[in-house]
Amino acid sequence: MTDLAQDQICYFGYGSLVNEETLPTGTTVIAGQLSGWKREWRGCSKGKEGNGRMSGVGVCALGVRREEGSVIRGAMVLDTKANLPALDKREWHYSRKSLAEGSFVPDCGRQMPADTFLYQVQDQYAHWGNEEHPILQSYADCVMAGFYRLWGQEGLEHFVETTDGWDRVPILKDREDPYYPRAIVLSNELAATIDDLLKSVNAQYLNR
Repeated sequence: MTDLAQDQICYFGYGSLVNEETLPTGTTVIAGQLSGWKREWRGCSKGKEGNGRMSGVGVCALGVRREEGSVIRGAMVLDTKANLPALDKREWHYSRKSLAEGSFVPDCGRQMPADTFLYQVQDQYAHWGNEEHPILQSYADCVMAGFYRLWGQEGLEHFVETTDGWDRVPILKDREDPYYPRAIVLSNELAATIDDLLKSVNAQYLNR
């Protein structure tokens, strides 16, 4: 394995960063599996001023914790270093964490750079979501659409099964009038499939 060129970065997305529609033009997305990390609904924060409808709104985003033996699907993203400041701003309540070489295995068998990282929720925000910090349905839709694009129905099922917190963090129904700034439009079929999957894990919903 070789290091990245000076002008490139390589990071693992396990949530919204899996969805290519949320990434800058020119990025390369490589589907695969990461060992040693567990995905969870434990990242509470409030939207910053100037961030549209998200300003001051309490939400719960996805995070990950280290867990030996755990394997999660996601996407390794090859991007230009010039986009790193904007990426750090997007992931403002996360910190970059280096990944162990070989912990990510691409589906395509492509050789990966040695220098890779992911974003982990900072300790002060690493709390389970609640009614004051719910999961935005528009955010979950965006994430799950990304998994569906890469792996189809199997990807959706994997995401739901390997993410902790569905039974304890409520979902705010904002699909029709989204708070999430990178919200996407789902087909009726995909929306119904996602809703059925979340029913299977007894997801609870809020209406505001």
